[in-house]
Amino acid sequence: MNLDIYELREAVVLVFANKQDLPNAMAVSELTDKLGLQSLRSRTWYVQATCATQGTGLYEGLDWLSNELSKH
Repeated sequence: MNLDIYELREAVVLVFANKQDLPNAMAVSELTDKLGLQSLRSRTWYVQATCATQGTGLYEGLDWLSNELSKH
């Protein structure tokens, strides 16, 4: 993930880990590792497990994003 661009220096990152209803869905922790999010120490980020077809996790992720954006 290339978030070293100057314009994105204060960007908040929300990742939707979709299709969590499927048996072979990548776990949030595995997705976090694959995306290298742990290396984004100077950034605020969050991975929200979701299932878009059932609507689970979508509002929670957007609530988190809204709360984070209101802090800036």
